[in-house]
Parts: sequence; C-alpha cells; structure tokens
Amino acid sequence: MWLRIHRVSGSIYIMMRFFALFLLLAQQSLMARDATTPQNTVQDPVAGMIKSVGLMGVFVVGMWILLIAPQRKKTKELAATLKSLKAGDKVVTNSGILAVVLSIKDKTLSIRSADSKLEILKSSVLEVIERGGEPSESKS
Repeated sequence: MWLRIHRVSGSIYIMMRFFALFLLLAQQSLMARDATTPQNTVQDPVAGMIKSVGLMGVFVVGMWILLIAPQRKKTKELAATLKSLKAGDKVVTNSGILAVVLSIKDKTLSIRSADSKLEILKSSVLEVIERGGEPSESKS
C-alpha cells in the first residue's frame, strides 16, 4: 500500500507551532540556566547530548500523538467503510460529488449523480451518507 501524505488541518498546524515554540522556549531556558553556572565547573558533554536527544524524543512522541496516530485511525475507518460499501449506498467523493453507488468492481465504483453515470476510483470516496436507504449517524 502506498504511503499517502495528507494536508495538515488548521488546528493541528496551530498545535504544531505551539509545541515547537514550547520546545524552543524550553531549550532557551536550559541554555540560560547553563550560562549562569559558575565557569569553574566542567561541563559534561554526555549530559548535554542526553538533554538534546531527550528533547528530540519528546518532540517525536508529541508529533506522533498529535498527527500520526489520529490520521492512521481515520485511514483505518475509511478502509473499513470502503470494504462494507454496497450498491445503493449514498456517498460523497473527494471532489464533492453526491452520488448513489450502482455497482462495485475491484478498484472502481459506478455511481449515479443527477443524470450522469460516472466510474470513479474507490479511493476517491470520502464518506458514506446513507447505507442502502438508511441514514447513517454523522459525528460532525
């Protein structure tokens, strides 16, 4: 399966910027504290390296929690939805087309929207609005 890169939404972008600012301020405060230590003490280079690696580790874990884990969950939910897709379901495509599924092939769907019949890729389905005539419960 190909790795897909998605655009980052606005709220996640703001959280990323806030998190980066927080890490920058933490690093600056550590550097300021180190600058105020007496000059007669010897700095341990291993401790400085451990601080840097630890800070990077915190950043990676934060990015995982804020970005990667929710996106993987959403991708799994969409894959499950596409597997359970059947004729008669009403769907919305990535381009905003509202349509009814007519038939399903291996990688494509035949859909009807208004007076046109289209064949699209399964991967272009964004969500299922109704399942065979029954309205689905929307979370948003």
